[in-house]
Amino acid sequence: MNILISGASVAGPALAYWLHRQGHRVTVVERAPAPRDSGYAVDFRGRAFEVLEGMGILEEVRGHDTRMRGTDLVDAEGRVTGELPAEAFAGELEVPKRDLTRILHRVTEGDVRYVFGDSISALTQDGTGVRVEFENHEPAEYDLVVGADGVYSTVRRLAFGPHTDHVRHLGMSGVGFTTANHLGLDRRGVLHSAPGRAIYLFSAAEPDRMTVSLSFATDSPQLDLLDRATQEELVRTAFADFGWEVPRLLKEMGEAEDLLFSSACQVEMDRWSTGRVVLVGDAGYCAAPSSGMGTSQALIGAHDLARRLAEHDGDLAGLTAAFAAHERELRPYVADNQRHGREAVKMLGG
Repeated sequence: MNILISGASVAGPALAYWLHRQGHRVTVVERAPAPRDSGYAVDFRGRAFEVLEGMGILEEVRGHDTRMRGTDLVDAEGRVTGELPAEAFAGELEVPKRDLTRILHRVTEGDVRYVFGDSISALTQDGTGVRVEFENHEPAEYDLVVGADGVYSTVRRLAFGPHTDHVRHLGMSGVGFTTANHLGLDRRGVLHSAPGRAIYLFSAAEPDRMTVSLSFATDSPQLDLLDRATQEELVRTAFADFGWEVPRLLKEMGEAEDLLFSSACQVEMDRWSTGRVVLVGDAGYCAAPSSGMGTSQALIGAHDLARRLAEHDGDLAGLTAAFAAHERELRPYVADNQRHGREAVKMLGG
């Protein structure tokens, strides 16, 4: 089959790897101008290790282990009151996301056609194929289109309807950024949580840098669409009464070049496919960053989808059967991860 995948983060390249091995022609389109060099640490649990091993990259990925050593729980004055084991945030293995993205791109770029700096603008499908229009390239026909383009997936919006129909806000928003490691954290984290607010600081792969997460209770994911100045003001208001390191962190927030504002949310859908269009990873079933399962779920979902496609013909009936079998197998796993994601948000003050 001639297959188009939208999204070149984790799920997209992983799926492209398996589909190419099955003999399909694969194109990956990505809005970013090059492989993304952003994101913080990602972790792996359970069957994700089998997928990495099958791709021949497990040991290379292990070589980027952040080797986190746990997280101190602190009160509002920064006094240690308890400890969480490394596995609570880092899973069985944690690596910087940019390293994983780079590895996945490297092992596929010789076999898969990558188109950076473009995005899908329209989809029209019938029983025999999908006509895809792009923002910057000429239209093309594909046998299958896969949305692996994240929570606010363009493919999902075009094929299934607006984001508001599928994105469930979990009641927490916040910012993440990096700054100088002035706490001297050594592969360790610090967490303070209070009703409606949470502060998480850690230093891992770069000993001179510290990652900062400031989260607070909100009632709308639309805050993600506001301008940076407004988002920063929301954070300052939420943490205005905090002492300890917070005043300094709020000042550094305004100077950060890598600031990212996001809302904790999940993607809930009755089905992950329609005709010759299917979703994988966060686009179809995001479990929220708080679940700690996003990367593992993306890798496992991509592998399982490819396996099911290999068991059926490429006509519409075969694709429909493959998608149905894929959902029957993966949905219990996704439901469990999403439950953990909701519970973790509550633990962090949501």
